[in-house]
Amino acid sequence: MLSDIEICRATSLLPISLVAQQAGLEPGEFHSQGQYKAKVSLASLKRLEHKTTGKLILVTAITPTPLGEGKTVTTIGLAQGIAKLQHSVTACIRQPSMGPVFGVKGGAAGGGFSQVAPMEELNLHLTGDIHAVTAAHNLAAAAIDARIYHEQRNGYDDFEARSGLAALRIDPQRVVWKRVMDHNDRALRMVTVGRNEADKTINGFEREDGFDISAASELMAVLALASDLKDLRNRIGRIVVAYNVDGNPITTEDLQVAGAMAVSMKEAIEPTLMQTLEGVPTLIHAGPFANIAHGNSSIIADNIATKLGDFTVTEGGFGSDMGFEKACNIKAQMSGKAPDCAVIVATLRGLKANSGLYDLKPGQAIPESLFNPDSDALTAGFENLKWHINNVNKYGVPAVVAINRFPQDSEAELEQLKSMIEALPNNVEVAISEGFAKGGLGTVELAHKVIAQTKNDRQFKPLYQFEQTTEEKLMAVAESGYGAASITLSDTAKQQLTELKKHGFDNLAVCLAKTPLSISTVGSIKGAPSHFDVPVRELRLCAGAGFIYALCGNVMTMPGLPDKPAFMNLDLDDDGNIIGLS
Repeated sequence: MLSDIEICRATSLLPISLVAQQAGLEPGEFHSQGQYKAKVSLASLKRLEHKTTGKLILVTAITPTPLGEGKTVTTIGLAQGIAKLQHSVTACIRQPSMGPVFGVKGGAAGGGFSQVAPMEELNLHLTGDIHAVTAAHNLAAAAIDARIYHEQRNGYDDFEARSGLAALRIDPQRVVWKRVMDHNDRALRMVTVGRNEADKTINGFEREDGFDISAASELMAVLALASDLKDLRNRIGRIVVAYNVDGNPITTEDLQVAGAMAVSMKEAIEPTLMQTLEGVPTLIHAGPFANIAHGNSSIIADNIATKLGDFTVTEGGFGSDMGFEKACNIKAQMSGKAPDCAVIVATLRGLKANSGLYDLKPGQAIPESLFNPDSDALTAGFENLKWHINNVNKYGVPAVVAINRFPQDSEAELEQLKSMIEALPNNVEVAISEGFAKGGLGTVELAHKVIAQTKNDRQFKPLYQFEQTTEEKLMAVAESGYGAASITLSDTAKQQLTELKKHGFDNLAVCLAKTPLSISTVGSIKGAPSHFDVPVRELRLCAGAGFIYALCGNVMTMPGLPDKPAFMNLDLDDDGNIIGLS
């Protein structure tokens, strides 16, 4: 079979203006960024606001292997399948980070005959939204260190007399705004900034700092959760970046950098329009990493898509304990739009991996033995799928299981899995999805079942309400969302919680960061664990995004590169074409 990039290049694509027109956009509502992508103006929302809102389908998954189980393939394939049934449909996905593209997972454009095209443009830079987030974020970081330097080099009184500004009196030990970059680089997790030659201070004042990956920036969550440009600007202004020597929060507004940050992100607030290999309109907006970030595409993209057509298919990162949880408890409560149906992607290899009978480690290749028939492993791993089905049902969202078929899968095991799902007491719908090999034709059965589920009544139930205490919200996600028995806050987290309450930040959502490789906080614990503890080592305030960020277990907000990174496969051929991207 051809590689993903070969399939993409062999497909005749529509001019982006025609894709926009077929999607229902008017000429003044998009502006092309080359032949095959365009930015969609937020002015379209004003024209569309009185249109009927279409159905929102959210694609999630079982607990994945390190390479993922094909949520994006299923998202794109399902959208194409719905289009085959003569319904208007738009896909909404997140912009890939170059961290995974150059790291382990590779690109995130889907694959086979269910991908967004051109895939190399999607995977590498696109229209620069992540770079805009990075630039705006690091502008604030530079503003903090510049302010510390100018206020402290001759004292606060001198600074005020010289600048005409009130001294912020930032405590250098209480700067909470790290720098970011869109690459995996473990060496930058802890750095020292402001170092000088002996007896000099020209480089600033030395302090400990670090880097997160750009997708974990609060600005990325702000981009995903903002409703319009004004809301984006206001959210940026609420971001707390440091505390002063009296322990009071300092915002980007206090630094007078919020306006410039918003200017840097002015174009990024517009979703990027592309197409699938079958010409289905696709909106790309916001970033990935539901383990360490919000992990869903934007409210703005959803709002445009659900007004343009009958159906919108989007995805949440990793398993239903990750992106789906955040989509329901954070995004849906802020947007007022809950999913009408969830699609749970399962694979034979993923369920066998969740049996606990295989030693899988991040950064290492998936063993070929996972593709060999192993009925016992499949039966044991099935407990993980049952957990995710029950988890989706907790939110009152109807579900369909999509068995994402790989070429190596055996018919006997596919039928075994399908039979186990059909035997469940809650009458779960299931379909084998062959979007990778067959495109939309391979997902027609899935599309029929998903559409039928969207017609059912639902009683959406988030796990918590924002007005509950932070402890109650953390417990709700840990106990109801993960099935944990308890949650334990470190001494640091307890102190941070006390301070958050003191400053009036107890009415925000919570965004838990943990390993995506287990329902628990320990990646090696597979299947459907229960009665475990969720250790919270740190709480970070994301006042602009509207949530408190809880770091659980040993999760890292800056990934590292593996022994054999994916960038080793990338190069240019003699004609300047990219090779090795998948």
